[in-house]
Amino acid sequence: MLIESFTITAELLGFDEYIASFKTVEGSQILQGVNYGSGSAGIRDETGDMLGAQISLNEQLQNHQITISKMVNLLGNQRQAAEHLNKCLYSVGMGTNDYTNNYFVPQYYSTSTQYTPQQFADVLTQQYSQQLRTLYNHGARKVALFGLGYIGCTPRATKTYGTINGSSCVDRLNDAALLFNDKLKSLVDQLNSDLTDARFLYINSMDISSRTMNSFPGSNRTTITCCQVNKSGLCDPFKTPCPDRNSYLFWDAFHNTEASNVITARESYTQIKSIV
Repeated sequence: MLIESFTITAELLGFDEYIASFKTVEGSQILQGVNYGSGSAGIRDETGDMLGAQISLNEQLQNHQITISKMVNLLGNQRQAAEHLNKCLYSVGMGTNDYTNNYFVPQYYSTSTQYTPQQFADVLTQQYSQQLRTLYNHGARKVALFGLGYIGCTPRATKTYGTINGSSCVDRLNDAALLFNDKLKSLVDQLNSDLTDARFLYINSMDISSRTMNSFPGSNRTTITCCQVNKSGLCDPFKTPCPDRNSYLFWDAFHNTEASNVITARESYTQIKSIV
Protein backbone atom coordinates (compact mmCIF):
# COMPACT_ATOMS: atom_id res chain seq x y z
CA MET A 1 0.00 0.00 0.00
CA LEU A 2 1.32 3.42 -0.96
CA ILE A 3 0.97 5.87 1.93
CA GLU A 4 0.05 9.35 0.78
CA SER A 5 1.51 12.56 2.17
CA PHE A 6 -1.69 13.75 3.88
CA THR A 7 -1.84 10.46 5.82
CA ILE A 8 1.72 11.00 7.04
CA THR A 9 0.93 14.62 7.92
CA ALA A 10 -2.04 13.41 9.99
CA GLU A 11 0.30 11.06 11.85
CA LEU A 12 2.67 13.96 12.58
CA LEU A 13 -0.30 15.93 13.90
CA GLY A 14 -0.95 13.19 16.44
CA PHE A 15 -3.53 10.94 14.80
CA ASP A 16 -3.13 7.33 15.90
CA GLU A 17 -5.00 5.86 12.94
CA TYR A 18 -5.65 6.70 9.31
CA ILE A 19 -8.50 9.13 8.82
CA ALA A 20 -11.46 7.09 7.61
CA SER A 21 -13.04 7.81 4.25
CA PHE A 22 -16.58 9.16 4.01
CA LYS A 23 -17.69 5.82 2.56
CA THR A 24 -16.28 3.73 5.41
CA VAL A 25 -16.45 5.96 8.51
CA GLU A 26 -18.75 4.63 11.22
CA GLY A 27 -20.35 6.03 14.37
CA SER A 28 -18.18 8.18 16.59
CA GLN A 29 -15.27 7.81 14.15
CA ILE A 30 -16.52 10.98 12.47
CA LEU A 31 -15.40 12.97 15.52
CA GLN A 32 -11.80 11.98 14.70
CA GLY A 33 -12.04 13.20 11.12
CA VAL A 34 -13.32 12.21 7.70
CA ASN A 35 -11.49 11.92 4.40
CA TYR A 36 -13.66 13.14 1.51
CA GLY A 37 -10.97 12.83 -1.14
CA SER A 38 -11.67 11.32 -4.54
CA GLY A 39 -9.08 10.48 -7.16
CA SER A 40 -9.30 12.62 -10.34
CA ALA A 41 -11.93 14.93 -8.81
CA GLY A 42 -11.75 18.68 -9.19
CA ILE A 43 -13.19 22.06 -8.42
CA ARG A 44 -15.27 21.78 -11.59
CA ASP A 45 -17.94 19.10 -11.62
CA GLU A 46 -16.93 17.61 -14.98
CA THR A 47 -13.24 17.25 -14.14
CA GLY A 48 -12.03 13.66 -14.28
CA ASP A 49 -15.23 12.27 -15.79
CA MET A 50 -13.21 10.77 -18.64
CA LEU A 51 -11.62 8.39 -16.11
CA GLY A 52 -14.90 7.18 -14.64
CA ALA A 53 -16.84 7.94 -11.49
CA GLN A 54 -15.42 10.57 -9.15
CA ILE A 55 -16.73 12.82 -6.39
CA SER A 56 -16.32 16.50 -7.23
CA LEU A 57 -15.66 19.14 -4.59
CA ASN A 58 -19.31 20.19 -4.73
CA GLU A 59 -20.36 16.61 -3.96
CA GLN A 60 -17.75 16.40 -1.21
CA LEU A 61 -19.32 19.45 0.39
CA GLN A 62 -22.69 17.72 0.24
CA ASN A 63 -21.16 14.68 1.92
CA HIS A 64 -19.77 16.96 4.60
CA GLN A 65 -23.31 18.13 5.29
CA ILE A 66 -24.32 14.52 5.85
CA THR A 67 -21.42 14.14 8.29
CA ILE A 68 -22.56 17.25 10.17
CA SER A 69 -26.08 15.82 10.53
CA LYS A 70 -24.62 12.64 12.02
CA MET A 71 -22.42 14.73 14.30
CA VAL A 72 -25.44 16.64 15.62
CA ASN A 73 -27.08 13.32 16.51
CA LEU A 74 -23.93 12.10 18.24
CA LEU A 75 -23.26 15.26 20.25
CA GLY A 76 -26.86 16.09 21.01
CA ASN A 77 -27.40 19.47 19.39
CA GLN A 78 -26.31 21.87 16.65
CA ARG A 79 -24.33 24.11 19.00
CA GLN A 80 -22.04 21.34 20.22
CA ALA A 81 -21.52 20.13 16.68
CA ALA A 82 -20.61 23.66 15.57
CA GLU A 83 -18.14 24.02 18.45
CA HIS A 84 -16.50 20.74 17.46
CA LEU A 85 -16.27 21.75 13.80
CA ASN A 86 -14.74 25.11 14.74
CA LYS A 87 -11.83 23.23 16.34
CA CYS A 88 -11.25 20.89 13.41
CA LEU A 89 -8.44 21.29 10.91
CA TYR A 90 -9.51 21.16 7.27
CA SER A 91 -6.89 20.21 4.70
CA VAL A 92 -7.97 21.08 1.16
CA GLY A 93 -5.92 20.53 -1.97
CA MET A 94 -7.89 20.97 -5.17
CA GLY A 95 -7.11 22.19 -8.67
CA THR A 96 -4.50 19.79 -10.01
CA ASN A 97 -7.05 17.59 -11.75
CA ASP A 98 -8.81 20.62 -13.21
CA TYR A 99 -5.65 21.05 -15.28
CA THR A 100 -4.32 17.53 -15.80
CA ASN A 101 -7.73 15.89 -16.22
CA ASN A 102 -9.61 18.77 -17.84
CA TYR A 103 -7.89 21.86 -19.26
CA PHE A 104 -4.93 20.04 -20.80
CA VAL A 105 -7.02 17.21 -22.23
CA PRO A 106 -8.65 18.98 -25.20
CA GLN A 107 -9.77 15.72 -26.78
CA TYR A 108 -12.29 15.37 -23.94
CA TYR A 109 -12.88 18.90 -22.64
CA SER A 110 -13.44 22.29 -24.28
CA THR A 111 -12.09 24.47 -21.45
CA SER A 112 -8.78 25.16 -23.22
CA THR A 113 -10.66 26.57 -26.22
CA GLN A 114 -13.02 28.58 -24.02
CA TYR A 115 -10.38 30.14 -21.75
CA THR A 116 -6.80 31.31 -21.87
CA PRO A 117 -4.68 29.95 -18.99
CA GLN A 118 -5.18 33.24 -17.11
CA GLN A 119 -8.94 33.20 -17.69
CA PHE A 120 -9.16 29.58 -16.55
CA ALA A 121 -7.28 30.40 -13.35
CA ASP A 122 -9.74 33.25 -12.80
CA VAL A 123 -12.91 31.20 -13.25
CA LEU A 124 -11.47 28.28 -11.30
CA THR A 125 -10.60 30.36 -8.25
CA GLN A 126 -13.94 32.17 -8.43
CA GLN A 127 -15.73 28.85 -8.11
CA TYR A 128 -13.25 27.70 -5.46
CA SER A 129 -13.99 30.84 -3.46
CA GLN A 130 -17.69 30.02 -3.38
CA GLN A 131 -16.97 26.45 -2.30
CA LEU A 132 -14.61 27.53 0.48
CA ARG A 133 -17.15 30.03 1.77
CA THR A 134 -19.68 27.19 1.84
CA LEU A 135 -17.19 25.19 3.89
CA TYR A 136 -16.90 28.15 6.26
CA ASN A 137 -20.68 28.38 6.54
CA HIS A 138 -20.68 24.70 7.52
CA GLY A 139 -18.38 25.41 10.46
CA ALA A 140 -14.81 25.34 9.14
CA ARG A 141 -12.52 27.82 10.91
CA LYS A 142 -9.04 26.33 10.40
CA VAL A 143 -8.36 25.63 6.75
CA ALA A 144 -5.04 24.72 5.12
CA LEU A 145 -5.21 25.31 1.36
CA PHE A 146 -2.58 23.61 -0.78
CA GLY A 147 -1.44 25.32 -3.94
CA LEU A 148 -0.59 23.31 -7.02
CA GLY A 149 2.76 21.60 -7.27
CA TYR A 150 4.82 21.18 -10.43
CA ILE A 151 2.14 19.44 -12.45
CA GLY A 152 4.40 19.47 -15.50
CA CYS A 153 7.09 17.41 -13.78
CA THR A 154 5.40 14.00 -13.61
CA PRO A 155 6.40 11.08 -15.82
CA ARG A 156 2.92 11.16 -17.35
CA ALA A 157 3.21 14.84 -18.23
CA THR A 158 6.69 14.59 -19.74
CA LYS A 159 5.72 11.54 -21.81
CA THR A 160 2.37 12.94 -22.97
CA TYR A 161 3.37 16.51 -23.80
CA GLY A 162 7.14 16.32 -24.23
CA THR A 163 9.69 18.88 -23.09
CA ILE A 164 11.55 21.63 -24.94
CA ASN A 165 14.70 23.73 -24.58
CA GLY A 166 16.40 21.19 -22.35
CA SER A 167 13.76 21.42 -19.62
CA SER A 168 13.06 18.28 -17.60
CA CYS A 169 9.41 19.35 -17.18
CA VAL A 170 6.49 20.56 -19.29
CA ASP A 171 6.80 24.30 -18.75
CA ARG A 172 3.37 25.29 -20.04
CA LEU A 173 1.69 23.09 -17.44
CA ASN A 174 3.80 24.56 -14.66
CA ASP A 175 3.16 28.09 -15.94
CA ALA A 176 -0.60 27.46 -15.77
CA ALA A 177 -0.22 26.13 -12.23
CA LEU A 178 1.66 29.29 -11.25
CA LEU A 179 -1.23 31.42 -12.50
CA PHE A 180 -3.64 29.42 -10.35
CA ASN A 181 -1.38 29.66 -7.31
CA ASP A 182 -1.11 33.43 -7.63
CA LYS A 183 -4.90 33.67 -7.68
CA LEU A 184 -5.20 31.25 -4.76
CA LYS A 185 -2.79 33.29 -2.63
CA SER A 186 -4.89 36.39 -3.27
CA LEU A 187 -8.03 34.41 -2.45
CA VAL A 188 -6.58 33.29 0.88
CA ASP A 189 -5.82 36.91 1.76
CA GLN A 190 -9.38 37.89 0.83
CA LEU A 191 -10.93 35.08 2.86
CA ASN A 192 -8.89 36.03 5.93
CA SER A 193 -9.98 39.64 5.47
CA ASP A 194 -13.67 38.81 5.04
CA LEU A 195 -13.99 35.97 7.55
CA THR A 196 -12.10 37.31 10.53
CA ASP A 197 -13.04 34.50 12.94
CA ALA A 198 -11.39 31.93 10.67
CA ARG A 199 -7.83 31.19 9.61
CA PHE A 200 -7.05 30.21 6.04
CA LEU A 201 -3.45 29.17 5.40
CA TYR A 202 -1.84 28.95 1.97
CA ILE A 203 0.59 26.05 1.62
CA ASN A 204 3.20 26.66 -1.08
CA SER A 205 3.27 23.26 -2.74
CA MET A 206 5.74 24.34 -5.40
CA ASP A 207 8.37 25.21 -2.82
CA ILE A 208 7.74 21.90 -1.09
CA SER A 209 7.82 20.02 -4.42
CA SER A 210 11.10 21.67 -5.36
CA ARG A 211 12.78 20.60 -2.12
CA THR A 212 11.32 17.12 -2.46
CA MET A 213 12.57 16.75 -6.05
CA ASN A 214 16.03 17.95 -5.03
CA SER A 215 16.17 15.07 -2.56
CA PHE A 216 16.16 12.65 -5.49
CA PRO A 217 19.19 13.42 -7.69
CA GLY A 218 19.31 12.69 -11.38
CA SER A 219 18.21 14.47 -14.52
CA ASN A 220 15.71 11.70 -15.30
CA ARG A 221 13.90 11.83 -11.94
CA THR A 222 10.74 13.23 -13.60
CA THR A 223 10.63 10.56 -16.29
CA ILE A 224 11.45 7.27 -14.56
CA THR A 225 9.11 5.33 -12.29
CA CYS A 226 9.64 2.69 -9.64
CA CYS A 227 7.25 0.28 -11.30
CA GLN A 228 6.74 -0.55 -14.94
CA VAL A 229 3.58 1.24 -16.02
CA ASN A 230 0.83 0.19 -18.41
CA LYS A 231 -0.90 2.41 -20.98
CA SER A 232 -2.95 4.11 -18.27
CA GLY A 233 0.20 5.20 -16.45
CA LEU A 234 -0.47 2.94 -13.48
CA CYS A 235 1.69 0.03 -12.34
CA ASP A 236 1.57 -3.16 -14.36
CA PRO A 237 0.38 -5.70 -11.76
CA PHE A 238 2.30 -8.47 -13.49
CA LYS A 239 5.69 -6.76 -13.30
CA THR A 240 7.99 -6.52 -10.28
CA PRO A 241 8.58 -2.95 -9.03
CA CYS A 242 12.02 -1.52 -8.32
CA PRO A 243 13.95 -3.10 -5.41
CA ASP A 244 15.04 0.24 -3.88
CA ARG A 245 11.87 2.30 -3.65
CA ASN A 246 13.51 4.96 -1.50
CA SER A 247 15.62 6.03 -4.48
CA TYR A 248 12.68 6.96 -6.69
CA LEU A 249 10.62 10.13 -6.76
CA PHE A 250 7.69 8.54 -8.59
CA TRP A 251 5.95 5.24 -7.97
CA ASP A 252 3.98 5.28 -11.23
CA ALA A 253 3.40 7.93 -13.88
CA PHE A 254 1.23 10.01 -11.55
CA HIS A 255 1.94 9.23 -7.91
CA ASN A 256 4.96 9.90 -5.75
CA THR A 257 6.65 7.15 -3.79
CA GLU A 258 6.19 6.88 -0.05
CA ALA A 259 9.78 8.10 0.40
CA SER A 260 8.99 11.36 -1.37
CA ASN A 261 5.62 11.65 0.39
CA VAL A 262 7.38 11.52 3.75
CA ILE A 263 9.48 14.54 2.77
CA THR A 264 6.42 16.39 1.47
CA ALA A 265 4.43 15.60 4.61
CA ARG A 266 7.13 16.87 6.95
CA GLU A 267 7.43 20.10 4.97
CA SER A 268 3.64 20.53 5.03
CA TYR A 269 3.45 19.81 8.75
CA THR A 270 5.81 22.64 9.64
CA GLN A 271 3.36 25.07 8.05
CA ILE A 272 0.05 23.48 9.04
CA LYS A 273 0.86 23.25 12.75
CA SER A 274 0.69 27.06 12.97
CA ILE A 275 -3.12 26.97 12.75
CA VAL A 276 -3.77 23.84 14.81
